[in-house]
Amino acid sequence: MRELDVIGVRVEMPSNNPIVLLRERDGDRYLPIWIGAPEASAIAFAQQGVVPPRPLTHDLLRDVIAALGRTLVEVRIVAMQDNVYYAELVFDGDLTVSSRSSDAIALALRVGCPIVGAEEVLDAGGVPVPDEDEDEVEKFREFLDHITPEDFEAADPDDPGAGPPR
Repeated sequence: MRELDVIGVRVEMPSNNPIVLLRERDGDRYLPIWIGAPEASAIAFAQQGVVPPRPLTHDLLRDVIAALGRTLVEVRIVAMQDNVYYAELVFDGDLTVSSRSSDAIALALRVGCPIVGAEEVLDAGGVPVPDEDEDEVEKFREFLDHITPEDFEAADPDDPGAGPPR
């Protein structure tokens, strides 16, 4: 397993589908994962420190985990099949629960636990970005600094030009 950092979310053009971009902490691979608009908003809210007046779904789940006295220890991106990523929530006491990768990432950001990816997943879906391409990554980061969660609400989930499955 390799530790991953969440770089951010963006809308992939021309399909207008949101993606979350993860980066291998001690490597040069990026892992783009196509996600739904609600999950993109949830991830962006968490990264921006937005606290809604009432808990959203991922906030509620974080609060339920705490109320039950459990700890989310780690989020694992464990597999990719037919362009769909699979994740696991790993709790204290070695309890593991299957999850969509986007929900797992949104939850990990809320509780501050590590996100890791299986080597096979990074081999299959990771995109190497050599140091000389860091300018493009910096442009992406600038884009992320100016995007808001509301930008994802305009995405049309019924668009027949939708990108890869989530």
